[in-house]
Amino acid sequence: MNQTADYDFTIIVPVYNEEDNAAALEQRLSAFLPQCSRRACILFVDDGSRDRSRELIAGICSRHPDMFYISFASNCGLSAAIKAGFDAARSPLVGYIDADLQTAPEDFNLLLPHAVDHELVMGIRAARKDSAFKRLQSKIANGFRRMMTGDDALDTGCPLKVLHTDVARRVPMFTGMHRFLPALVGLQNGRVKQVPVRHFPRVAGTSKFSLSNRLVGPMMDCFAFRWMRPRWYNYRIGSTNLD
Repeated sequence: MNQTADYDFTIIVPVYNEEDNAAALEQRLSAFLPQCSRRACILFVDDGSRDRSRELIAGICSRHPDMFYISFASNCGLSAAIKAGFDAARSPLVGYIDADLQTAPEDFNLLLPHAVDHELVMGIRAARKDSAFKRLQSKIANGFRRMMTGDDALDTGCPLKVLHTDVARRVPMFTGMHRFLPALVGLQNGRVKQVPVRHFPRVAGTSKFSLSNRLVGPMMDCFAFRWMRPRWYNYRIGSTNLD
Protein backbone atom coordinates (compact mmCIF):
# COMPACT_ATOMS: atom_id res chain seq x y z
CA MET A 1 0.00 0.00 0.00
CA ASN A 2 1.23 3.51 -0.82
CA GLN A 3 1.44 5.10 2.62
CA THR A 4 1.13 8.67 1.33
CA ALA A 5 -2.61 7.92 0.95
CA ASP A 6 -2.88 8.19 4.75
CA TYR A 7 -1.98 11.91 4.64
CA ASP A 8 -3.59 15.13 3.45
CA PHE A 9 -0.39 16.61 2.05
CA THR A 10 2.79 15.10 0.61
CA ILE A 11 5.89 17.31 0.55
CA ILE A 12 8.27 16.25 -2.22
CA VAL A 13 11.95 16.98 -1.63
CA PRO A 14 14.09 16.42 -4.75
CA VAL A 15 17.66 15.56 -3.77
CA TYR A 16 20.80 15.51 -5.87
CA ASN A 17 24.22 15.40 -4.17
CA GLU A 18 23.04 17.13 -0.98
CA GLU A 19 24.83 15.05 1.65
CA ASP A 20 26.04 18.22 3.39
CA ASN A 21 22.41 19.31 3.87
CA ALA A 22 21.04 15.95 5.09
CA ALA A 23 21.30 16.71 8.81
CA ALA A 24 19.67 20.12 8.44
CA LEU A 25 16.90 18.61 6.28
CA GLU A 26 16.13 16.00 8.91
CA GLN A 27 16.04 18.59 11.69
CA ARG A 28 13.95 21.21 9.85
CA LEU A 29 11.46 18.83 8.26
CA SER A 30 10.90 16.71 11.37
CA ALA A 31 10.32 19.89 13.40
CA PHE A 32 7.85 21.22 10.83
CA LEU A 33 5.60 18.19 10.35
CA PRO A 34 3.83 18.52 13.75
CA GLN A 35 3.28 22.24 13.01
CA CYS A 36 1.88 21.77 9.50
CA SER A 37 -1.73 22.88 9.12
CA ARG A 38 -2.50 19.63 7.23
CA ARG A 39 -1.49 16.09 8.14
CA ALA A 40 1.68 15.89 6.11
CA CYS A 41 4.42 13.48 5.13
CA ILE A 42 7.76 13.86 3.35
CA LEU A 43 8.67 12.11 0.11
CA PHE A 44 12.36 12.40 -0.78
CA VAL A 45 13.18 11.79 -4.45
CA ASP A 46 16.85 10.99 -4.90
CA ASP A 47 17.84 12.00 -8.43
CA GLY A 48 20.65 9.49 -8.84
CA SER A 49 22.99 11.20 -6.38
CA ARG A 50 26.68 10.37 -6.68
CA ASP A 51 27.51 11.18 -3.07
CA ARG A 52 26.05 9.64 0.13
CA SER A 53 22.67 11.36 -0.20
CA ARG A 54 20.72 8.18 -0.94
CA GLU A 55 22.21 6.37 2.05
CA LEU A 56 21.58 9.32 4.36
CA ILE A 57 17.98 9.73 3.16
CA ALA A 58 17.28 6.05 3.78
CA GLY A 59 18.60 6.53 7.31
CA ILE A 60 16.40 9.58 7.86
CA CYS A 61 13.31 7.70 6.72
CA SER A 62 14.12 4.77 9.01
CA ARG A 63 14.01 7.18 11.98
CA HIS A 64 10.80 9.01 11.02
CA PRO A 65 7.56 7.14 10.23
CA ASP A 66 6.19 10.12 8.27
CA MET A 67 9.12 10.21 5.82
CA PHE A 68 9.51 8.09 2.68
CA TYR A 69 11.82 8.00 -0.33
CA ILE A 70 12.21 6.84 -3.89
CA SER A 71 15.52 6.74 -5.76
CA PHE A 72 16.29 7.00 -9.46
CA ALA A 73 18.69 4.47 -10.92
CA SER A 74 20.51 7.36 -12.61
CA ASN A 75 20.38 11.16 -12.72
CA CYS A 76 17.34 12.43 -14.65
CA GLY A 77 17.08 16.08 -13.57
CA LEU A 78 14.97 18.23 -11.28
CA SER A 79 11.79 18.21 -13.36
CA ALA A 80 11.83 14.41 -13.55
CA ALA A 81 12.29 14.16 -9.78
CA ILE A 82 9.37 16.51 -9.14
CA LYS A 83 7.14 14.68 -11.64
CA ALA A 84 8.04 11.31 -10.11
CA GLY A 85 6.95 12.66 -6.74
CA PHE A 86 3.67 13.93 -8.22
CA ASP A 87 3.01 10.52 -9.76
CA ALA A 88 3.88 8.63 -6.56
CA ALA A 89 1.85 10.75 -4.13
CA ARG A 90 -1.65 9.59 -3.17
CA SER A 91 -2.60 12.42 -0.81
CA PRO A 92 -5.15 15.06 -1.98
CA LEU A 93 -2.48 17.78 -1.96
CA VAL A 94 1.16 17.70 -2.99
CA GLY A 95 3.92 20.27 -2.71
CA TYR A 96 7.65 20.53 -3.03
CA ILE A 97 10.64 22.28 -1.53
CA ASP A 98 14.31 22.20 -2.52
CA ALA A 99 16.79 20.28 -0.40
CA ASP A 100 19.03 23.36 -0.09
CA LEU A 101 16.54 24.91 2.41
CA GLN A 102 16.76 28.36 0.82
CA THR A 103 13.02 28.45 1.44
CA ALA A 104 11.44 27.56 4.79
CA PRO A 105 9.15 24.54 5.20
CA GLU A 106 7.21 26.55 7.78
CA ASP A 107 6.02 28.81 4.94
CA PHE A 108 3.90 25.96 3.57
CA ASN A 109 1.42 27.11 6.21
CA LEU A 110 1.16 30.41 4.30
CA LEU A 111 0.30 28.59 1.07
CA LEU A 112 -1.98 25.78 2.27
CA PRO A 113 -5.04 27.90 3.19
CA HIS A 114 -5.26 29.13 -0.42
CA ALA A 115 -5.31 25.56 -1.77
CA VAL A 116 -9.02 25.40 -0.94
CA ASP A 117 -9.78 27.75 -3.85
CA HIS A 118 -6.71 27.37 -6.09
CA GLU A 119 -5.24 24.37 -7.90
CA LEU A 120 -1.71 25.82 -7.59
CA VAL A 121 -0.39 28.01 -4.81
CA MET A 122 3.17 29.20 -5.40
CA GLY A 123 5.66 31.18 -3.39
CA ILE A 124 7.32 34.40 -4.48
CA ARG A 125 10.78 34.79 -2.98
CA ALA A 126 10.76 38.09 -1.09
CA ALA A 127 14.13 39.80 -0.54
CA ARG A 128 16.05 37.12 -2.44
CA LYS A 129 19.45 36.24 -1.00
CA ASP A 130 21.01 35.23 -4.30
CA SER A 131 23.68 37.25 -6.10
CA ALA A 132 22.67 40.22 -8.24
CA PHE A 133 23.69 38.27 -11.37
CA LYS A 134 21.44 35.33 -10.46
CA ARG A 135 18.54 37.68 -9.76
CA LEU A 136 19.09 39.39 -13.13
CA GLN A 137 19.07 36.04 -14.94
CA SER A 138 15.83 35.05 -13.23
CA LYS A 139 14.21 38.40 -13.99
CA ILE A 140 15.04 38.11 -17.69
CA ALA A 141 13.93 34.46 -17.88
CA ASN A 142 10.66 35.14 -16.02
CA GLY A 143 9.87 38.13 -18.24
CA PHE A 144 10.49 36.18 -21.44
CA ARG A 145 8.45 33.22 -20.14
CA ARG A 146 5.48 35.46 -19.29
CA MET A 147 5.57 36.96 -22.76
CA MET A 148 5.64 33.53 -24.40
CA THR A 149 3.16 31.67 -22.18
CA GLY A 150 0.75 34.43 -21.17
CA ASP A 151 0.82 33.51 -17.47
CA ASP A 152 1.35 36.20 -14.84
CA ALA A 153 3.63 34.23 -12.52
CA LEU A 154 6.32 36.45 -11.04
CA ASP A 155 8.74 33.80 -9.76
CA THR A 156 8.31 30.33 -11.23
CA GLY A 157 11.75 29.37 -9.90
CA CYS A 158 10.60 29.62 -6.29
CA PRO A 159 10.94 26.08 -4.92
CA LEU A 160 7.87 26.25 -2.67
CA LYS A 161 4.57 25.21 -4.24
CA VAL A 162 1.34 23.43 -3.33
CA LEU A 163 -0.89 21.72 -5.91
CA HIS A 164 -3.97 19.56 -6.05
CA THR A 165 -2.53 16.11 -6.68
CA ASP A 166 -4.96 15.21 -9.46
CA VAL A 167 -3.89 18.36 -11.33
CA ALA A 168 -0.19 17.75 -10.66
CA ARG A 169 -0.38 14.21 -12.02
CA ARG A 170 -1.85 15.48 -15.32
CA VAL A 171 1.09 17.84 -15.89
CA PRO A 172 3.09 16.56 -18.90
CA MET A 173 6.67 15.48 -18.33
CA PHE A 174 9.50 17.36 -20.03
CA THR A 175 12.82 18.86 -19.01
CA GLY A 176 12.25 22.28 -17.45
CA MET A 177 8.61 21.43 -16.63
CA HIS A 178 8.91 22.84 -13.11
CA ARG A 179 9.35 26.39 -14.49
CA PHE A 180 6.09 26.14 -16.45
CA LEU A 181 3.77 24.86 -13.72
CA PRO A 182 1.57 28.01 -13.66
CA ALA A 183 1.09 27.84 -17.43
CA LEU A 184 0.58 24.06 -17.39
CA VAL A 185 -1.99 24.31 -14.60
CA GLY A 186 -3.63 27.09 -16.59
CA LEU A 187 -4.01 24.69 -19.54
CA GLN A 188 -6.19 22.62 -17.22
CA ASN A 189 -8.25 25.74 -16.37
CA GLY A 190 -6.70 25.68 -12.91
CA ARG A 191 -6.52 28.74 -10.68
CA VAL A 192 -3.14 30.03 -9.49
CA LYS A 193 -2.36 32.03 -6.33
CA GLN A 194 0.99 33.72 -5.58
CA VAL A 195 2.10 34.30 -1.98
CA PRO A 196 5.31 36.01 -0.74
CA VAL A 197 7.61 33.67 1.20
CA ARG A 198 10.99 34.03 2.86
CA HIS A 199 14.29 33.30 1.14
CA PHE A 200 17.67 32.44 2.65
CA PRO A 201 21.23 32.02 1.37
CA ARG A 202 22.50 28.50 0.75
CA VAL A 203 24.58 27.39 3.75
CA ALA A 204 25.82 23.98 2.56
CA GLY A 205 26.41 22.12 -0.69
CA THR A 206 26.62 23.73 -4.11
CA SER A 207 24.02 25.09 -6.53
CA LYS A 208 23.07 22.85 -9.47
CA PHE A 209 22.14 25.82 -11.69
CA SER A 210 24.24 27.83 -14.12
CA LEU A 211 23.70 30.41 -16.85
CA SER A 212 22.68 27.71 -19.34
CA ASN A 213 20.00 26.06 -17.20
CA ARG A 214 18.78 29.21 -15.48
CA LEU A 215 18.47 31.48 -18.55
CA VAL A 216 19.26 29.92 -21.93
CA GLY A 217 17.49 26.60 -21.38
CA PRO A 218 14.24 28.11 -20.03
CA MET A 219 14.04 30.48 -23.00
CA MET A 220 14.34 27.58 -25.43
CA ASP A 221 11.72 25.62 -23.47
CA CYS A 222 9.25 28.49 -24.00
CA PHE A 223 9.12 27.63 -27.70
CA ALA A 224 8.32 24.01 -26.81
CA PHE A 225 5.45 25.22 -24.64
CA ARG A 226 4.13 27.45 -27.42
CA TRP A 227 4.14 24.41 -29.73
CA MET A 228 2.33 22.25 -27.15
CA ARG A 229 -0.31 24.74 -25.99
CA PRO A 230 -2.71 24.54 -28.99
CA ARG A 231 -2.29 20.74 -29.03
CA TRP A 232 -3.27 20.22 -25.37
CA TYR A 233 -6.38 18.10 -24.71
CA ASN A 234 -8.78 18.94 -21.89
CA TYR A 235 -11.34 16.17 -21.58
CA ARG A 236 -13.91 15.13 -18.98
CA ILE A 237 -15.28 11.62 -18.53
CA GLY A 238 -19.04 11.61 -19.04
CA SER A 239 -19.74 8.04 -18.01
CA THR A 240 -17.87 4.79 -17.34
CA ASN A 241 -18.45 1.27 -16.01
CA LEU A 242 -14.96 0.97 -14.53
CA ASP A 243 -16.13 1.54 -10.93
